Amino acid sequence: MRKKTSTKAAGDTFTRRLARVNDEMKWLYKELYHNESDYDKFTEMLRRNYDERADWLKELDEKREGDNSWYKDGLTGMLMYVNCFAKTLKGVDEKLSYVEECGVNYLHLMPLLESPEGRSDGGYAVSNFRKVDPKLGTMADLAKLSEDCHKQNINLCLDFVMNHTSEDHEWAKRARAGEREYQDRYFFFDDWEIPNQFEQTVPEVFPQTAPGNFTELKDTGKIVMTTFYPYQWDLNYSNPTVFNDMVDNMLFLTNQGIDVIRLDAVPYIWKRLGTNCRNLPEVHTMVRIMRMASEVVCPSVLLLGEVVMEPSKVVPYFGTVEKPECHMLYNVTTMASTWHTVATHDVRLLKHQLETVFALPREYTFLNYLRCHDDIGWGLDYPFLSQFGMSEVPHKKYLNDCLTGKYYGSEARGELYNDDPKLGDARLCGTTASLCGIEAAEYEDDMWKMRRAVKLDLMLHAFLFTQSGLPVLYSGDEIAQLNDYTYHDDPLKKADSRYLHRGDFNWDDADKRTDRCTRQGMVFTGLKKIMKLRSEHMVFSSAADMWIVETYNDHILGIGRYYKGEKLIALFNFSDNDETAWVNEPEEYHDMITGQIRPARGVNIPAHDFAWLLSQRGTH
Repeated sequence: MRKKTSTKAAGDTFTRRLARVNDEMKWLYKELYHNESDYDKFTEMLRRNYDERADWLKELDEKREGDNSWYKDGLTGMLMYVNCFAKTLKGVDEKLSYVEECGVNYLHLMPLLESPEGRSDGGYAVSNFRKVDPKLGTMADLAKLSEDCHKQNINLCLDFVMNHTSEDHEWAKRARAGEREYQDRYFFFDDWEIPNQFEQTVPEVFPQTAPGNFTELKDTGKIVMTTFYPYQWDLNYSNPTVFNDMVDNMLFLTNQGIDVIRLDAVPYIWKRLGTNCRNLPEVHTMVRIMRMASEVVCPSVLLLGEVVMEPSKVVPYFGTVEKPECHMLYNVTTMASTWHTVATHDVRLLKHQLETVFALPREYTFLNYLRCHDDIGWGLDYPFLSQFGMSEVPHKKYLNDCLTGKYYGSEARGELYNDDPKLGDARLCGTTASLCGIEAAEYEDDMWKMRRAVKLDLMLHAFLFTQSGLPVLYSGDEIAQLNDYTYHDDPLKKADSRYLHRGDFNWDDADKRTDRCTRQGMVFTGLKKIMKLRSEHMVFSSAADMWIVETYNDHILGIGRYYKGEKLIALFNFSDNDETAWVNEPEEYHDMITGQIRPARGVNIPAHDFAWLLSQRGTH
């Protein structure tokens, strides 16, 4: 490992950075916790983490400090499970050449810290925040992978699960053993009186698989708060020791060379009786403090907020331009609206959603994606849809029937997740390729259907890369990986349909990625072309103007972009039929995919296809 800076040299920079934010950080900290000594402990912890930070990371901090745009352009991400992709962290290290070949320079490694097998929720029940799951490697392997990634200009993202710990965490074990200090780190109760009061206002996250928000510990006679699963005990952030120690854990991970910390389930972290325990003001205070703490210790590190909620709840996690919170947020509503549009062939909801996004300040950066490790939840704008006669429960059923292949004529192949027949609120699982019909086409050995499904897959990815922000691929999507149904035979996985799209990466499929006669080759080469064009043109800059282009056709989405003399008209046909975008743009355009001159007037778009039409100053 590279050497660390001396404490004396560290002190100057640390003091300067702390002085810049100290007044606000101390004020906010004391709003939550009123003891001056707790804040002193907090800043002492920050200094210790700064002193322990390696030289090469401090050099990176200096390079990025003050540059608020380094991550806003030029990054393309990939999300993966270490065990699925290459078995171990060393295996991922050995496969970095493949990651580079994919055009990826941002790698999100799914939860890899120690967690108990069978009670981990995919790694989100952490039993030790400072130890890698031994099956995947060691903390030294993670630090080595980070160094090797940075040598190849690849940034690493890691999940920080801060709402809860595993029941196997040392704190939980000591709480269970009766130590009051550690019980105070969680929400422990002697009887059901207060938990029942919470239950009156707090919604259930998983009503089918993990009903309720509390679990009774039979061995102790205590009740503990467990918002997600019984083996995940919610942390009590009204205790300053919890906040100090968890920020310490976060900074320990950044000191392993992590560039982006994904704050998992951040809206849930503050609890108050009589509320829904979601998005409370104290949450924003905590995130703002964490942002300032990272600016003091590791200003090259970004905070990515996982806020899977409606737009009105998501956007506040950016904070303000003057007092920012998260650097980036997931664009979950656009993702869900995209699959709604695939099912309905109607772009009106997607247009409405994008108009909201385009109106936000350009300083706000979204992480955009089609698929990820999680399910697709239908948190759509139903008041908007109601004007078209769409009611929430029957419409969700239609979407799920369509994308699971139950609807007549649908080629999609997905499965339901957390189906709740009472509420009609099932969510959806499946890989991009299977949801686009590639799986069905391959099963039927129908090349006409295959080419049609591949067109839809590539059109959706072109839409992904047209948006401003950071586009992230889900590992396997670049080779059109299909659903993995083997999870049904695994006793540890069969109850969770999300494993449908969490299958092992298929390296035999990857070997076919340059053969354009295969689904793998058609998607891989098509994606590479889209990504190459995006990297070559200024019009895709995050600073570009963006607007909805009216196509006068509810099947075709139109997006305009303009930046420094380049103007893009992007058209996406979500219909099963060839359609015409009734646009009438005066400039001369050429088709970026074919290179041919193509006027942006009455543009015909084949079924499931797209057009990137570019006009450049000096060509007209």
